[in-house]
Amino acid sequence: MVTNIYSFLLFKSLYQPLEAFKQLSQSEPSPLGVMLRYSIWLLVLPPIFSLIGAANFGWRLGAAEPLRLPTQALLLVSLGYFVVLVFGLFSTALISRWMAATYGASAALGRHVALITIVGEPLAVGSLAHLYPDVFINILIIIPTMIWSMYLLYKGIPIALGITSEKGMLMASSLVGWLLVAAVSLLGLSMTLWTLGVGPLLGV
Repeated sequence: MVTNIYSFLLFKSLYQPLEAFKQLSQSEPSPLGVMLRYSIWLLVLPPIFSLIGAANFGWRLGAAEPLRLPTQALLLVSLGYFVVLVFGLFSTALISRWMAATYGASAALGRHVALITIVGEPLAVGSLAHLYPDVFINILIIIPTMIWSMYLLYKGIPIALGITSEKGMLMASSLVGWLLVAAVSLLGLSMTLWTLGVGPLLGV
């Protein structure tokens, strides 16, 4: 069953997510196996798309001219982007596992890693928008993919973790709260580091 879950999850969960969650509920995948065979390939997509888009078009943030950075700075930003995504996925899986005891859900870490990966898959696919890093275009694409991911989170938790819909809704809402706090904290940390001169110079 462990081998089957890897082959089933890879992009098939985009058009048959409920089936993916059902199969996940019947398996106990290895956390490392999920990360290496599945998650890591999705997490690498946004930084690669961002690097390609920024190198070719520059970042269009509403100003008259696009913001262009040297190749070394772009590589640094893309690497940081990847590290943040890996940390975000694994920390969210750990938070989800920690919450599991409260809601009577499965505490198998591999199942939580797979669940969060499936939930984040629309965002990884939506990162195709980074190939043309215009802030308006990216917002237009990211908002629907975020709604899609939210739908998967609320629908997937009860099925994959074996709890009632009511408990699943509460647990999903708690995870959304964690993600919002983490996102705001990341923005604040990024701004602080940039102000202190850590990171590429923006020429401002």
